[in-house]
Amino acid sequence: MAAIKKSTVTYRGTGRRKSSVAQVILTPGNAGIIVNGKPALDFFPYATLVQDMEQPLVATGTKEDFTITVKVKGGGFTGQAGAARLGIARALLEASKDYKTELRSKGLLTRDARVKERKKYGLYGARRAPQFSKR
Repeated sequence: MAAIKKSTVTYRGTGRRKSSVAQVILTPGNAGIIVNGKPALDFFPYATLVQDMEQPLVATGTKEDFTITVKVKGGGFTGQAGAARLGIARALLEASKDYKTELRSKGLLTRDARVKERKKYGLYGARRAPQFSKR
């Protein structure tokens, strides 16, 4: 006799910020946010980064409704938290289209396209030129 497999509904979202990529999985439950196998407060060094990540959940009032599993790669802590925030917002949108107006009005569905500008030859950085000398 085959074992009955319990099916759980999952919602997925991908977020990117700077050079970070986050894959987010939302499942019904209340286990909080787990980032790369650790609780979010243990993974990120600052509590403000966790608050930043939770913005889509607070905006939609679903903070206690989902267990969130996040897998992040690349970049630093700020970029990873921003990528996770966008991934959570996109996963919530997949869960219910009713959240779109609330998330869009708070700017949580917009991908932040700012990335580091490359260094150019003859300059000290992306734009910093050597000091001009008249003589």
